[in-house]
Amino acid sequence: MFVTEALAAGAETAAHGAAAAAEGHGGESFPPFDASTYASQIFWLALTFGFLFWFMSKVIVPRIGGILETRQDRIAQDLDKAHELKTEADEAIAAYEQELAEAKSSANEIGNKARESAKAAAEAERQKVEKALGKKLSEAEARIASVRDKAMADVGAIAGETTEVIVKQLIGGTVTKTEITKALKSVEG
Repeated sequence: MFVTEALAAGAETAAHGAAAAAEGHGGESFPPFDASTYASQIFWLALTFGFLFWFMSKVIVPRIGGILETRQDRIAQDLDKAHELKTEADEAIAAYEQELAEAKSSANEIGNKARESAKAAAEAERQKVEKALGKKLSEAEARIASVRDKAMADVGAIAGETTEVIVKQLIGGTVTKTEITKALKSVEG
């Protein structure tokens, strides 16, 4: 280990002073409590306090004040921005609700128009079908009437032939067509 001569001499002096205090210099008082050192202690206390006070007031407090002011400004800006965003959000919600109400109204209107259009189309189709059915019904009635008229016209001939066959079977004789026609007209009449 390297020890310089000055350190070695300082260590010897300190050891010598401690030995002298132990030998009989024990009656001296502790320096901060010694009345003869009060003036220098008060001077250094005032000087140190003044320097610390000056340092705090000129360096530390302005920095802390600047930091606090910056934070306060940032908080105020953030609050203003939050208020602005809240106002924008409220406006957006109001616009959304209005657009939603308009869309519902438009949807109802479109639905009503579509319902009316479908009703009108169904009614037109129903009338068209009824007209076609009426036409088919009148054609069918006309065919039925023509078939009935034809059948009724043939009924007389059929009745005449049937009567002739029955009379032949029952009587065993013949009957003329004029007699049969006369008999059928008397029954119809």
